[in-house]
Amino acid sequence: MLAVALPWNALARLDARAALDILIIAVVIYYLLKLLRGTRAVQMLLAILLLMLFYQGARWARLEMVEWLLTTLLPYFAIALIVLFQPEIRRALARMGRNIFWARFSARNPNEMHDDLVLAASHFSQNRIGALVALERGMGLRTYIESGIPLDATLSHDLLLAIFHPASPLHDGAVIVQGGRVAAAACFLPLSLNPALSNQFGTRHRAAIGLTEESDAVVVLVSEQTGAIALAAGGAIELNLTPEQLSARLATLFARYRPPAALPAPGGRHPAAARK
Repeated sequence: MLAVALPWNALARLDARAALDILIIAVVIYYLLKLLRGTRAVQMLLAILLLMLFYQGARWARLEMVEWLLTTLLPYFAIALIVLFQPEIRRALARMGRNIFWARFSARNPNEMHDDLVLAASHFSQNRIGALVALERGMGLRTYIESGIPLDATLSHDLLLAIFHPASPLHDGAVIVQGGRVAAAACFLPLSLNPALSNQFGTRHRAAIGLTEESDAVVVLVSEQTGAIALAAGGAIELNLTPEQLSARLATLFARYRPPAALPAPGGRHPAAARK
């Protein structure tokens, strides 16, 4: 009985090419379901499945008029699907473009990302708006990303201005940038417990130093009291940077992920924040 139920002959003919074919289809179906999960497209997909079942039922019951109507309308379903699932299709293509296998073809120029950040920091400095932006490098910051509000948006000057506007509900906390995208805002960062830190440092400076003590991230911050731009890396902080100096330091730090302590500091590294 079991031998009759299982298609042993079909399994015997299964070769490497057929197995690869099945694997590709399974992966496509998996990512398609993952893409549609939690969206309005799920309800539309269920409606399409019900329509297909209705068509099969019409064929089984030999309802010729219903079958003819559905067969006539079937070629237009492809266009309807493209229109209905247009947001999901666009999102899937965008995710494919950001995929690690295509990163070298679609990755954003780091200089463009840094230019937006430097321009925003300059604006914050002139208007004395506090800001805290952490840039992920080799070590992941997922723990701190999960403490904030997820955004997953392209880093831009306008977005940073909107986040850190004093009237914005996201202005408190830090923005974490991951791979050229703002992963989350209003994130909590660990405060440095280094007793050698000067009393002039507030919570924002201590959070910047604390994160760089526990990871290889680079943190750009602007003081709300003085408007001074600072940069923290490797457990040390550089104060009173100009926008030009900040741009140069970011370009150097992200060139080859070198240890920040071994690099020259154009704005002067605060000795109390350096690691022993």
